[in-house]
Amino acid sequence: MADTERSLESIRRQYEVEKDLHGRLMNSTRAQRTTLFAELYNELFQRVPDHPRLTRRDTEEYSRRAVAARMNILRPHLAGVKTFMEIAPGDCRLAYEMCQHVDKVIALDISDQSGGQENAPKNFHFETYDGYTLNLPDNSVDMAFSYQFLEHVHPDDHESHFRTVLRVLRPGGVYIFDTPHKYSGPHDASCFFAVEAEGMHLKEWTYREMDALVRRMGFTETFTYRFGKCRQSRFFNALVFTVEALVGALPVKLRKAISRRLFLGVTMLVRK
Repeated sequence: MADTERSLESIRRQYEVEKDLHGRLMNSTRAQRTTLFAELYNELFQRVPDHPRLTRRDTEEYSRRAVAARMNILRPHLAGVKTFMEIAPGDCRLAYEMCQHVDKVIALDISDQSGGQENAPKNFHFETYDGYTLNLPDNSVDMAFSYQFLEHVHPDDHESHFRTVLRVLRPGGVYIFDTPHKYSGPHDASCFFAVEAEGMHLKEWTYREMDALVRRMGFTETFTYRFGKCRQSRFFNALVFTVEALVGALPVKLRKAISRRLFLGVTMLVRK
């Protein structure tokens, strides 16, 4: 979490609020979470009026670069993709861009944050999703994508999330995702105050943890991205996992310093 324009006191206030909401989310039931995430994010912004999500004004250039960076992750794998699904698409700029490359784009979110869809492409479809019930047919999506989303999923819901994505993917379809790496974190408001995430990030991941989870859920292949490119090699996977394990054994401060160069995020392509 980069926030150089705010005072430490301001960030601490945000951290204390997020820590409170974190505890309420972690102690919630599945039934409560169908509406609780949206409610608590609204509460967060009310209690933290200087939250960066409210005060930051992204320029057109910033947005263009963000979409371009994500397209760099996706573009090498678009051959044969007809239906693309983005989870938590935010302002939908990436989803709209993808409408130029595939036949159909589906955007899933708990609420529409696009600012309205009057100018949405004709092959764009927004689907409200409570995190559990997804009204899409089995084997109907070629590629799924999420960016900075999985860290917000409750630990009890990780398996359900990946099962749902696996269900809607066609055989051979892929899920590409990026989420903050545990060793270089925490990446939420607790980054200055705690060793592990205690704010709105409910879990931050390592490559090895994520690989074990998706394989357990039934994905047949997993590949890691390094330096912006997907290395579709089991040997490269093994190399990344080995280096990660060695770094993970270091004292926390040294581990974090090295990881900020090697492991900012967990970016993977996993195949059904």
